Amino acid sequence: MKKGLSSLEMRLGGDLIVVPLGYEQKQESILLTGEPSYFYFDKEILGKLKGVEGISKLSPQFYLTSLNASCCSLPLQIVGFDPETDFLVQPWIREVLGKNLEKGALIVGSDVLIEEDRKIKLFDQGYLVAAKLDKTGTGLDQTVFATMDTIKSIYSDAKDKGLYFSENTNPDTSISSIFIKVQKDYDIDQVVTNIRQNIDGVQIIKSKTLISSIADSFSHFTTVFYAFALAFLVITLAVLTAMFSASVNERKKEFAMLRILGATRKKVASILFWESLYISVTGSVLGIGLAALVVFPYNVFIGDSIGVPYLQPSLLWIFVIGMGTLLTAIGVSILASIYSVIKINRFETYLILREGE
Repeated sequence: MKKGLSSLEMRLGGDLIVVPLGYEQKQESILLTGEPSYFYFDKEILGKLKGVEGISKLSPQFYLTSLNASCCSLPLQIVGFDPETDFLVQPWIREVLGKNLEKGALIVGSDVLIEEDRKIKLFDQGYLVAAKLDKTGTGLDQTVFATMDTIKSIYSDAKDKGLYFSENTNPDTSISSIFIKVQKDYDIDQVVTNIRQNIDGVQIIKSKTLISSIADSFSHFTTVFYAFALAFLVITLAVLTAMFSASVNERKKEFAMLRILGATRKKVASILFWESLYISVTGSVLGIGLAALVVFPYNVFIGDSIGVPYLQPSLLWIFVIGMGTLLTAIGVSILASIYSVIKINRFETYLILREGE
């Protein structure tokens, strides 16, 4: 999740996002989970923002959704951007494509499925996919990006297929959001105030506030997670200690016989330790394997369910986590067996063998 937050912060690019009043949550859902949505306000707001002091760059975006499964490959968020002003999408595109996006072509997120001919079907029309973006762990992974010229064509197809738009809503006169880059020496809060003084009916999202709110949620989540993990370790230690102790009680005559046959206390202790090691390694490997069967196939579902950006760790980190889990389990198991070792070494061999006579 930390990687997901870092990825979101890097991808946002802008300092502020201006959306229609009341649509802040929908905009955040588009960015965080890729939940499809569309909303619009008049394009004239873009012109008004150009006169606001403290703004360095402005870039509008136009949103569409493909919600009707009968006409589209799958539900998607479609984002149209203006190549002439864009400072968010095109830098990512150049990373994977090496050039700007051509008219009629699309760039898709890493989780978007494409057909064998490298096309995706939107509103019964096939569009060429120029490239896929790298995994980000955000809603951008389920998003399709197109230039404004291409979005006009998709918009026309959407209307033909019955997708409802309010009157006078189209890519020529309407936009969904405006991403803003604040001038270097200006205070972001002051720019927000300047915008509110000049423009009504808009909601302003501060990128840093969005990131910090997610980070706070993440902090609470990790605190609860570590608390549960610690409680689970304590419970596991108690259960294993009781299990090993019961096993020693049942097998005390067996250990007494080993002592009579010449086994030292150290040898008996090593037998118990090796048994506990075998149990811990076997259980850990099975547990790690089962966890992998759940996490790897369903990592996208997990990311959507927790509601925060989730980027799966690299194979190296997964290996490190697995080894850490294995070593922790071994340590807990050895600690649990110490009580049994002390207990068996206190037994009087002669008295144990006389029991039951």
